[in-house]
Amino acid sequence: MHTDTERCVRAVRSKDARFDGVFFTAVRTTRIYCRPSCPVVPPKPENMEFHPSAASCQRAGFRACKRCRPDTSPGSPQWNVRADAVARAMRLIQDGVVDREGVPGLARRLGWSTRQIERQLLAELGAGPLALARAQRAQTARVLIETTPMPLGEVAFAAGFSSIRTFNETVREVFALTPGELRARATGPAGRRPPAPGAITLRLPFRTPLEPSNLFGHLAATAVPGVEEWRDGAYRRTLNLPYGHGVVALAPRADHIACRLSLTDPRDLTHAISRCRRLLDLDADPVAVDERLRADPLLAPLVDAAPGRRVPGSVDPAEFAVRAVLGQQVSTAAARTHAARLVAAHGTPVEDPEGGLTHLFPEPGALAALDPETLALPRSRRTTLLTLVRALAGGTLSLGPADDREEARARLLALPGFGPWTTEIIAMRALGDPDAFLPGDLGVRRAAEGLGLPATPAALTARAAHWRPWRAYAVQYLWATDTHPINHLPS
Repeated sequence: MHTDTERCVRAVRSKDARFDGVFFTAVRTTRIYCRPSCPVVPPKPENMEFHPSAASCQRAGFRACKRCRPDTSPGSPQWNVRADAVARAMRLIQDGVVDREGVPGLARRLGWSTRQIERQLLAELGAGPLALARAQRAQTARVLIETTPMPLGEVAFAAGFSSIRTFNETVREVFALTPGELRARATGPAGRRPPAPGAITLRLPFRTPLEPSNLFGHLAATAVPGVEEWRDGAYRRTLNLPYGHGVVALAPRADHIACRLSLTDPRDLTHAISRCRRLLDLDADPVAVDERLRADPLLAPLVDAAPGRRVPGSVDPAEFAVRAVLGQQVSTAAARTHAARLVAAHGTPVEDPEGGLTHLFPEPGALAALDPETLALPRSRRTTLLTLVRALAGGTLSLGPADDREEARARLLALPGFGPWTTEIIAMRALGDPDAFLPGDLGVRRAAEGLGLPATPAALTARAAHWRPWRAYAVQYLWATDTHPINHLPS
């Protein structure tokens, strides 16, 4: 996109917010970079240059605009759509892998050399992994500076900087303000009541439109007692993070998602935000999705009635895979009951002063040695569950953001008890594949029949070829024709 100068100039002149995060506009005369939707008067085209990432702009010597705050724009949707190594590398960088394991750790996860990663990322994004991670650290630092009363020295290390000097220099270079000036601008001259101790409050941006009913309805209707709940207009859940645990509350707003995080270690902030964005599919491009689906005359009325549906994701792919097996051929309520029993018996207890959250969902290693006779499941499903958790715990199966989706599908299908439905629901919600499709799902078949679409899996799959690469979103629109609680925002 950023190489198409004419198209980029049109987007900047029209202040088109759909392209926020897709490319960035750098102004040579002011040495500032902006979102395409920046409210200032657009510069002359000859003074603009376009970059694929904020890190590329910073590497070229531009600083972030103080009006449109391009560092807080939604993430680029192409990393969700694409499944190549560059996209997987970007998902890992967004997940904080470079901060925790360095570039060699990123290389190990991808099976590349560090030189290959540098070359590929420079070619596509105009910045290497260290520059991309630095830009993310700067954004994390800004969130902590503006939303918490943490001492600035603690902010530096929590954001992933190795020294306070590097923290000060980076913030001044990226934002043209010192950390102290950033905090003063955020609190104002009269000060501001600090948030609750340990709580970090922030806004998660997204591209409009966003239809919250099926997104939050799904999460609330399938919530596992003790791990998840719907309380006071927000979805709340526990998080198992690299440096500790946390609790997050997510509530839909007109132009953002209100997010409140309580973390045992602030170094987990970047990782927690990345998980929340994947959970709510906030980096999707709803205009591109709906445009493709609206081209089908039978789907068009569904899209027009509630545009911007997202695909509910997962904060932990392994957790979702376990829950998918527990949900095989049973009702939503029964699946919640089975999961709640596992949590009570094997989950790690946590304290939640605000609500009813009591446990972290058990990790595969904690489930690998459980006695199958304690599971109130059919014998074949016990075998399926134990085989899955042992594969996850042993490393022969991985479902992380860096994993190849087709390879993960093949490994899942090779496990006993895994058919197309279970594999595709995991691909859709755990692996984040926007083209995952469930032609044999009962709800999808009922909706297809009601709309006049082919109802048999083979015929529906052939018809759905026109919806690619957004078939997972088509499933959300088809499911929404039913009155099931997953389709309604809880009261």
